Amino acid sequence: MIEDLGSPAIRVLMMPRDTNAHGTIFGGHILSLIDQAGAVAAHGIGARKVVTVAIREVVFKSPVQVGDIVSCYAAVTRRGKSSLTVQVRVFAEDPVARDNVEVTTAELVYVHVDGAGKPCPLPGAVDPA
Repeated sequence: MIEDLGSPAIRVLMMPRDTNAHGTIFGGHILSLIDQAGAVAAHGIGARKVVTVAIREVVFKSPVQVGDIVSCYAAVTRRGKSSLTVQVRVFAEDPVARDNVEVTTAELVYVHVDGAGKPCPLPGAVDPA
């Protein structure tokens, strides 16, 4: 089940501080991990500084519990001149029961920027003819 997921980008133990009013992990915390995992994949292809342009549809398929280990896998699926698209898949593992469930999948778009925050070419980007 783990093959073809992309590279492991983040593994984090979920703590009580990350819960919502219902006692499960707050969706916003998972979104933050997704964004970080996508950036890790972007840095993996040589991007120095990226900004998030879009996070496409995120549907939570399963709740995440305190004590679960959340793993985010990320793969660059498209490269443009200064933008890139990353697919992130999120799984939660109960470390005692060893149950592993898919939490969500997201597609993110980033733009590579310079020190002034302006779009700039990705390393190795080729101008379309």
